[in-house]
Amino acid sequence: MTAPDLPLRPELRGLEPYGAPQLDVPVLLNVNENPYPPSDAVVADVARAVEAAARGLNRYPDRDFGALRTDLAAYLLRESGVELDAAQVWAANGSNEVMLHLLQAFGGPGRTALSFAPTYSMYPEYARDTATVWVAGRRAEDFSLDLDEVERMTTEHRPSVILLASPNNPTGTALPRGTVEAVLAAADAVPGGCVVVVDEAYGEFRRTGTPSALELLGAHPNLAVARTMSKAFGLAGARVGYLAASPALVDALRVVRLPYHLSAVTQAVARAALGHATELMAQVGALREERDATVAWLRARGLTAAESDANFVLFGRFADRHAVWQGLLDRGVLIRETGPDGWLRVSIGTPAEMAAFRAALVEVAGL
Repeated sequence: MTAPDLPLRPELRGLEPYGAPQLDVPVLLNVNENPYPPSDAVVADVARAVEAAARGLNRYPDRDFGALRTDLAAYLLRESGVELDAAQVWAANGSNEVMLHLLQAFGGPGRTALSFAPTYSMYPEYARDTATVWVAGRRAEDFSLDLDEVERMTTEHRPSVILLASPNNPTGTALPRGTVEAVLAAADAVPGGCVVVVDEAYGEFRRTGTPSALELLGAHPNLAVARTMSKAFGLAGARVGYLAASPALVDALRVVRLPYHLSAVTQAVARAALGHATELMAQVGALREERDATVAWLRARGLTAAESDANFVLFGRFADRHAVWQGLLDRGVLIRETGPDGWLRVSIGTPAEMAAFRAALVEVAGL
């Protein structure tokens, strides 16, 4: 059958949809999920909340989800010590949609989004999908931001959006407060204005003493700090992401969002889970410890492991990383082939899963 002649945008021709491999193997350590499922208590509360929401599914949901925004603000106060009003919080179907809203509002034809590689592979896709020019500078050898590079690229390209992941994916690198402040200073010099987005999808996993960019919101109305409930909360299947910013910035996102974009069921699930934040965050400490132990183990066997404030570790370097990835997969362990050439990324799983990863890597790499 002949394919129809569809008027697909030229820049989309021949492209494959984004997505990591979803394979049925015993040990899944490739997409930075929380390995611990919700407890029976969380499941019961979510079920009750969904049942209550289901009784009103003939009506559209609260399109501005005020109750959820209030709950998220209360959570951020407990987690980061930063007091926010509900008007400073926005949410969507995963932090992916939050980022898309940001590019829809502040990107677009004739505008530029700037980031620094290696970083999250979806960023250029948000730019592409909103017809925003994508420009990527380079990070330093230790994956930190080179502030001279930041100033040079910002001055040259005059971006309307700067995207920074902290902790960075795939490297796990967190940004010091002074670095974020320096980026904000560079953004303030851009004619016409520039929004700085700090993507803290893995923020809850940061080590003690590592600050959150939330602390800078009060002084910077062009700053947005994104979070997600997929990682620390273990709600990847619920698709709930959110950000904190100035009310004016949030209002701009309300203009571009689709009507009723956050379903009543999604809102109910998120609020029920937030009621168990203390219990769910208790797992974060164990994952941090397992992460640090994994870094130490990799280094003790002669490999390079990047410093990580996330729930994953980037490690290498391998002459043929694909062969190592395939060897692990052949032994039932799926990790991610991503990052600079020669590197691999492993998500932090349960102690049993990490033991299986270590055993497989010893066999494959001859450690």
